[in-house]
Amino acid sequence: MNRISIVCAFTFFVLMGTRILAQERDVPFRQALSVKYSLAPSLKGAVLKKLVVDYNDMPYVLSDRGVLRVQGNNLVKDLRYSALADKQPVDLAIREGSGHLYYLYPDKVLTNGYAGVPTYKIPADKFSMFAVAADGSIMLAASNALSILTNGKLVDIKPPITKINSIYVHRQQFYLFTDQGISRLVNGVVSDLHKASGIQAIAFRGDDIVVGTGSGYYGINILNGDSSFPLQTKLPVPDIKSLASVDDHIWAGTSQGAFMRESDGRCRYYASMRWLNEDKVRAIAGDNKGNAFALTASGLNKIEFIDETLLAKAKYFQDKIRLRHIRYGFISNVSLDVPGDLSTARMTDTDNDGLWSAFYLGSQAMRYSVTREKEAKRFAWEAFEAFERLLSVNPLKGFPSRTFERTGYKVSDPNRWHPSQDPEWEWKGTTSSDEFCGYIFIAAILKEMVAESESEKKRVADFMDKILMHIIDNNYYFIDMDGKPTLWGRWNPEYINSFPETVGDRKLGSTHIIAGLQLGYALTGKELYRKEAYRLMNEHGYLKNMMIPYAKIAVTPIIHQGVTLGDGWNHSDDEMAFLTYWVLQRYAFTDSLREDYEFIIRDHWKMEMPERNSLWNLISFATAGTIDKESTLWHLREYPRDQITWTIRNSHRKDLDFLPPNIRNQTTKELLPPGEQPTHRHNSNAFNLDSGGGGRSELAGDEYLLPYWMARWLHVID
Repeated sequence: MNRISIVCAFTFFVLMGTRILAQERDVPFRQALSVKYSLAPSLKGAVLKKLVVDYNDMPYVLSDRGVLRVQGNNLVKDLRYSALADKQPVDLAIREGSGHLYYLYPDKVLTNGYAGVPTYKIPADKFSMFAVAADGSIMLAASNALSILTNGKLVDIKPPITKINSIYVHRQQFYLFTDQGISRLVNGVVSDLHKASGIQAIAFRGDDIVVGTGSGYYGINILNGDSSFPLQTKLPVPDIKSLASVDDHIWAGTSQGAFMRESDGRCRYYASMRWLNEDKVRAIAGDNKGNAFALTASGLNKIEFIDETLLAKAKYFQDKIRLRHIRYGFISNVSLDVPGDLSTARMTDTDNDGLWSAFYLGSQAMRYSVTREKEAKRFAWEAFEAFERLLSVNPLKGFPSRTFERTGYKVSDPNRWHPSQDPEWEWKGTTSSDEFCGYIFIAAILKEMVAESESEKKRVADFMDKILMHIIDNNYYFIDMDGKPTLWGRWNPEYINSFPETVGDRKLGSTHIIAGLQLGYALTGKELYRKEAYRLMNEHGYLKNMMIPYAKIAVTPIIHQGVTLGDGWNHSDDEMAFLTYWVLQRYAFTDSLREDYEFIIRDHWKMEMPERNSLWNLISFATAGTIDKESTLWHLREYPRDQITWTIRNSHRKDLDFLPPNIRNQTTKELLPPGEQPTHRHNSNAFNLDSGGGGRSELAGDEYLLPYWMARWLHVID
C-alpha cells in the first residue's frame, strides 16, 4: 500500500470511528472559580468577626473597624450610609425570607430596608447577638440574657442555664446553640432539642439541623431532635469550624480549607492559595446563585460557579497564552517574582521548550483544521519558526538545540549553554528524546493540517530531514558540542538493547525512532528512512521491543551515567509515548505493522485509564479506536483555569481511599478532580497528592488546548 492509500484508509477509519462514537454537544457546565477579596490597606490589622450575605448576593463582614463590603477585589469599609459609617455594630443579621441586612448597635436595632422604618431602641449594652425572623420578630441575646422584640415591644425570656454561643432563626423558629447543645424557643419558653457537648457549628437544611463537631458532622430533625443522618467522618477535614447550607449542599469551613458535599456523597475540596487566601476558614455563607463565601482572618474568598462551555475555556487559555506565554514563538511557563502576582511574570527558558511548545503548535494546527481561522495558522507557523531556529542557532549540522535565549539571560542549567554564531544569542545543548518526540509530533501535525503550499510542505520535510540525518550519520545518537552523545538522545541498538525488557526505555526508545523514520519517509520519500526502519526492526529487534506488554514493566534499577533508571514508573515516558503514537500508527508502512501498533497503543491505554487523561484518550481514539469518553469530557471540564503552581496538599484528607505502594505510584483508588490536584503537566503523576512551587510560576494552559482541539478535530465534541 502506498502512502496516499494509507492516508485515505486512515481518513476512512476516523470517519467510521466518529460515527460509532456519538458526538457530544458542547453544552455549558458548572466551572468553579476563585475570587479573593483582600483587606484595603487602611484596614490592615482589622479583626474580621462575622460574615453574612444579603438578598442582593452582597457579602458583608463585621469587623472591629465597622462593617466591610466588597469593592472590586478588596474589602473596604462601608461608607455608603453616612449616618452609619462611623458607628460600630455589635452584630449583623439577615432577615429570614426578605434577605435584608439588619444591624445590632449597643442601644438599637435597625435596617436600611423597608425605607429604614424598622428602628428599635433597646437597653444599652445588654445584647451581643440577634436573629431576625420572616415576620420581623427579633431574638436578642448575650451569653446569659435573652429577649424577643416584636413590633417594638421587648419581652424578656428566661435564658438557658448554660452559655449561649449563637442564635439562629429557621422557618420563623428561633434556635440557640449553647455549651450543652441546641435549644429552641417554643411559646416563649426555651426547651432542649438536642443535648451534646463538643458542638462547634450548626446550619439548617430543610428539616435538618446539621451539627458540626471536631470529628465530622451529623444531622438531627428540627421537630424532635432525633437523628436524621449519622456522623459523617469520611470528609477532607473532619474538624468542622463552620457550616452553611448553600443550594441544598452542605459547605464546611475548617482549619485546612473548605469543602462542599456533592449529592452523590463526594466532597469537593477548596484549599490552598488556588482557592483561598489562607486555609483557616472562620465562617461560610452562600448566596442565591449557589456560590459560597469563606471568611478568613485576612480576607474574604468566593467560590464562584459559572456556566462555561469547553470552547469558552479554550478561548480563555488562548487569550492568556498570547498575553504572557509566548517567548520567541515557544510556549513558555512564567516565573513570578512575587508568589501569585501575575504582574511580576517573567518568561523563562526550560529544559523542554520544544516538547512543551509541541502542545501549543498542535492545538493551533488542529484549531485551523477545524475552523479555518487564519489566526490559528499564523500561530502554528510562528511556533514552527522557533523549532526551525533550534537547528540554525548552533553550528552543528542537523543537531537541534534544546532552546535558545539572548546572551546573558539564560535560566535553566546555565552550564549547558553555548555561544551561538551570532554573539547576541546562546543555545542550550544536551537535547533529549523528550524533544525528539515533540519534533516528530509537530511535523506530522503540520503536514496533515497546516502545510498547504509546496513551500510549506518543504519547510516541514527539511526540518525533519536534517534531524533524522544527524541521528543516522551519528550512529543513532544526538551528538552535542563536545562530540559526545547527549545523555538521553540515544537510539543506538547497543544502547537500546542494553536494557532488560522490564525497563521501559527499551520499548520507548525503539518506538521513538521507528515512528521518526516512518515520518521521514512520508515527508521526503527517501528510501533510506524505510530501509533503516526495517533494519532496526528486523536485525535489532526494535519491533519486538515495541511489542513488550506494559504489564511486563517492573522495578529494575539500572544506573546510566549516574542516573538510576527502572526504579519506578516514569510518567514522562507516558507523555512521550502517546505523542509518538500519533506518528507511529498514522505513518505505518503496512497494514500488518499498523495492527501491531494498535495493539501497542491499546495495551498502554488500558494501563493509563485510571489517570483519566483526555489527551491520552483522544490519541488512542485517533489511532487505535479506543476511548473512555466520560473521562475525556470530565478531564476537560474539571481542568482548572488557575495554572499557578500553588502548594497543594491532599494526603491528610479523610475522604480518600488510599492504595498500598505500587509501581505506578497510584496513591488513591479514584483520581481527584484536576482542580484539587497540584498544578502539573501531562508528564507528571496525576495521583500526586502533595506538591507545588509556592505560587512562584504559572503554566500556560496549552495542555488543555491540545486535547480540546483534538476532540473537536475528531468530532468527539461539537
